[in-house]
Amino acid sequence: MIQDPNGFKALENYISKVKPEAVYFTEDGGDRTVLFIVDLASAEMIPVIAEPLFNGTNAKVEFHPVMNLDEVKRGIQKSR
Repeated sequence: MIQDPNGFKALENYISKVKPEAVYFTEDGGDRTVLFIVDLASAEMIPVIAEPLFNGTNAKVEFHPVMNLDEVKRGIQKSR
């Protein structure tokens, strides 16, 4: 996708639509990898973010939820 000028434009359009907090390009296990850091308001946003990446590509999509310290504190309080 990155090597194809049209694919690169599609990636730029996707980034403009999703508006990630950050985008990083790296490799993972020998594969080209793009990391999108996004703030998901709810799990319902997963298809909005993931589905465009499946259209016309062999993309592998993974989600790794993370929390900041304040979110961890609130979660611990709710678990008690």
